[in-house]
Amino acid sequence: MKKITIITGHYGSGKTNLAVNLAVNASREGRHVTVADLDVVNPYFRTADFSLLFESMGIKLIAPDFANSNLDIPSLQFDLGQLAGNEEDLIIDVGGDDAGAFALGRFAEELSPYKDDTDMLYVVNQRRYMTSAPEEAVSLMYEIEAAARMKHTAIVNNTNLGSETTPEIIKASQKFAQEISAKTGLPIAFTVYPEECAELADIPVFPAKVYVKPPWER
Repeated sequence: MKKITIITGHYGSGKTNLAVNLAVNASREGRHVTVADLDVVNPYFRTADFSLLFESMGIKLIAPDFANSNLDIPSLQFDLGQLAGNEEDLIIDVGGDDAGAFALGRFAEELSPYKDDTDMLYVVNQRRYMTSAPEEAVSLMYEIEAAARMKHTAIVNNTNLGSETTPEIIKASQKFAQEISAKTGLPIAFTVYPEECAELADIPVFPAKVYVKPPWER
């Protein structure tokens, strides 16, 4: 993981769950981590929901005003450029689609000096509507880049069906991810699989704990 990791993708692709896992893993490795919740679009699943977990692990959380309240008002009162210049690792959880990426675009100039130490990961989930075909996922990726005024560096295959995810579903999604990689010229950083699933062989994998769950699974 580079010093700065930006996570984007379609609504419900699993961005937030990945951000939480990356932060927790980095903290366990002894790294100082700051998570910036840049999601001013979705009030239901956001990294700010995990403030107690982060606090228990010494992870700093920077969230929009009114996060974890019944107000959904996009208000960003922090400076990503200043955060990027600190010694800590910085993980940025961006809102879904190009609508969420506009918030990131506000900080594109401030983040540009750290380009060489930044990974911008595009999270794809073949089992989500509007991105079930490679062409749809690629089109959305370019819309996000235009809004963010930044370019992705890699793809993360996070294909899943929540609690119904099986190794077979994940394996079947490899062709989907490979086609996106071929169309964009971006590498596949890794494939996420729930830690309770059997380990997948022959592909770079990232075992993830499922932190983000719908209300009926909590």
